Amino acid sequence: MKDYITIIGGGLAGTEAAYQIAKRGIKVKLYEMKPVKFSPAHSNKNLAEIVCSNSFKSNLLTNACGLLKEELRRLDSLLIKIADETSVPAGQALAVDREGFSEKVTKAIEENKYIEVIHEEITDIAEIVKEGVVIIATGPLTSDGLAKTIQKLNGQDKLYFYDAAAPIISKESINFDIAFYGDRYHQEKKKEESIEDWKKRLEKEEQSYINLPMDQEEYEKFCKELIQAEVVTLHEFEKREIFEGCMPIEIMAKRGLDTLRFGPLKPVGFDDPRTGKRPYAVVQLRQDDKQATMYNMVGFQTNLKYGEQKRVFSMIPGLESAEFIKYGVMHRNTYINSPELLDETYNLKSNKHIYFAGQITGVEGYVESISSGMVAALNAIQDYINPNEEHSKHEITFSEYTIIGALAKYIATPNTKFQPMNANFGILPELEGKKIKDKKERYRKLSERSLKNIEYIH
Repeated sequence: MKDYITIIGGGLAGTEAAYQIAKRGIKVKLYEMKPVKFSPAHSNKNLAEIVCSNSFKSNLLTNACGLLKEELRRLDSLLIKIADETSVPAGQALAVDREGFSEKVTKAIEENKYIEVIHEEITDIAEIVKEGVVIIATGPLTSDGLAKTIQKLNGQDKLYFYDAAAPIISKESINFDIAFYGDRYHQEKKKEESIEDWKKRLEKEEQSYINLPMDQEEYEKFCKELIQAEVVTLHEFEKREIFEGCMPIEIMAKRGLDTLRFGPLKPVGFDDPRTGKRPYAVVQLRQDDKQATMYNMVGFQTNLKYGEQKRVFSMIPGLESAEFIKYGVMHRNTYINSPELLDETYNLKSNKHIYFAGQITGVEGYVESISSGMVAALNAIQDYINPNEEHSKHEITFSEYTIIGALAKYIATPNTKFQPMNANFGILPELEGKKIKDKKERYRKLSERSLKNIEYIH
């Protein structure tokens, strides 16, 4: 047995796994192909690069992802700690300065005496797994060479869906004669307020979101152009399996004229400071960096051609002269058929020394990937310490009452319609006793139960 654990992939899951192993005094060889080679969606040389949104979603314990973050905080997650340290204003969500986050994770990993970072693309893992424990955390953009090796290893066809990232806009290019700051509901005019007092209050409130109001004519014209805009043509061999949780906005628009008004452009909770009335639709921009110089378009994941993004999105009131720092992109995400291949520890059933972690397993989202990296690492450590013992005798699984445990159980449970899964309360067992009708109260109780169980490993 080698005197180290190998991790392939320096993304969120891989770096979390490396930290968890190293903090227990075990050596790690972490392979990351950047900057020797970049995937179609990556451009930063640092580890743990944030490719899509900079949001780690809600911090509230009545939100499943918020609960998962709290579980990970209690388990000493390095990446959640750094996300907290590099957070930018985002209302009740945890959003990070994406450059600052990646830089800080990279520094923590590279300065750890137990971790050796090797910048090299791995395409064949046969030799690596012969005499050691390995965690494959290459993410949803696994290189073609390694993907083929994994396919042979698993003896099954790989699965894939499409993920889309939203554009990022320069704040200084936004027209604030139209745009206004405010979080949903917090900026509605109170009945007793005068227009002047209301506007003064808005100026003092947290400025994590910029809102762009649209009237009916503006909205309908925008939707018409969005539907007719040119999209990037995918290669013939690529399947169009678009994940519902990251639906491109142009596809949503084709589902009906009011689809966007009941989705990412819903006006509920807003009043337009120019009129004091609720707008017909609202586009939201969320702060993307600590200096508040960049904002991403919430819900605007897209596959439009770059020129079309500039043309169509500039039709939104307030974005007439918008400077697009980064255009939206769409890319294939690869994941394995985990229910057939992995157990609740993210261990490959056919080989006790091989683990998978991150979105390649079918957990969807930043925080979810981090949680899989932690679980895989804790179990890889046990296999490293007990190389001649059956995996089941020392495996570490978390209670199904926790999000981290329920996610692991989800990816290991046979499912003929397996799809990537975000953290959600639906994967937790129901509360005991009489059913609670109030959703927030029910979620609060589920969170309380989870946090009572998170300290215990079964």
